[in-house]
Amino acid sequence: MPYSAGRHFLQIPGPTNVPDRVLRAISAPTIDHRGPDFAALTDDVLAAVKPVFGTAGPVVVYPSSGTGAWEAALVNTLSPGDRVLAFETGHFAALWRDLAGNLGLDVAFVPGDWRHGVDPAVVRAKLAADPTVKAVCVVHNETSTGVTSRIAEIRRAIDEAGHPALLLVDTVSSLGSIDYRHDEWGVDVTVSCSQKGLLLPPGLGFNAVSEKALRAAKTASFPRAYWDWRPILAANERGYFPYTPATNLLYGLRESLALLREEGLPQVFARHRRHAAATRAAVRAWGLEVLSLDEREHSPVLTAVLVPEEHDADKIRALILDRFNMSLGTGLGRLAGRVFRIGHLGHFNDVSLAGTLGGVQMGLELAGVPIDADGVRAALRVLESA
Repeated sequence: MPYSAGRHFLQIPGPTNVPDRVLRAISAPTIDHRGPDFAALTDDVLAAVKPVFGTAGPVVVYPSSGTGAWEAALVNTLSPGDRVLAFETGHFAALWRDLAGNLGLDVAFVPGDWRHGVDPAVVRAKLAADPTVKAVCVVHNETSTGVTSRIAEIRRAIDEAGHPALLLVDTVSSLGSIDYRHDEWGVDVTVSCSQKGLLLPPGLGFNAVSEKALRAAKTASFPRAYWDWRPILAANERGYFPYTPATNLLYGLRESLALLREEGLPQVFARHRRHAAATRAAVRAWGLEVLSLDEREHSPVLTAVLVPEEHDADKIRALILDRFNMSLGTGLGRLAGRVFRIGHLGHFNDVSLAGTLGGVQMGLELAGVPIDADGVRAALRVLESA
């Protein structure tokens, strides 16, 4: 690809743009991961990450992707053949289902249309009818669709069913960007990773763990070694890890957590909601359709846009990349060629969003998609009124 002046607009829903402060922190010299300076770093990071999860309990940090953190959540709490209830809210929910099945779990998978989140009433009904379910697996923010499930309501549905199932929640694309409350909502394992709302490159996976999950781990019989919580938590008490950690990413995590703390998590969440509302205003003013159908479930971190059937969303994305040096998210699975995804999360402000939507509007017009040219103006009105 020929050289293009100016910065690249990375508007996929993760990995996201890494702030300069975080990049500088990552570039610091590597230190001895068995020395006292590293122990101090570990203590700082493990304390500072808890408020982002909304927990006072332990958070396990792995050198891994979010996929590894998925597996860790399952093998630490369950046993081969255990029945789990999972919901088809999109591509990543289906991948988590596949991983669980490959491990040897019995997955009851509730089909969905990829345009709605998990229905709490269905959770309640499924659990009331099946006392053998050991865990409920939910993707909080489905990155492939821009749909956010209502975790607090799902927790209430489990309680109303009087069911003892564990609640396992994927927050890969929501943590640090959408209000989330591990303890208050009674989540047992929260799964996440570094490359989205935590403002880092890929490479760190997380499990926030409840007391109930720790008790379940004592009887879970899946073979586990690398993913085992027990040696990690024991080593963390002394400021260390039972293996070589991703030292420089932990430098970056300390800095990214400081950035979130300085802005204030309520302000971070409000900023993401504002940008999402402005993006949806643009999409609707263009005369296009947002994939998410329920107003209560629109994602604050990305918007999936349906293109008219006679157009190919991937060709539109390719045109925008070629002409304007901007990357948009592709449609995944059954949505391939039908949607493009605008990421508006992480290290991102109003002017960045205005530029992003301007690039999208120019690309749609060049691709011959019939749109109303007032889309960007509609988004600016939302930003100006905030």
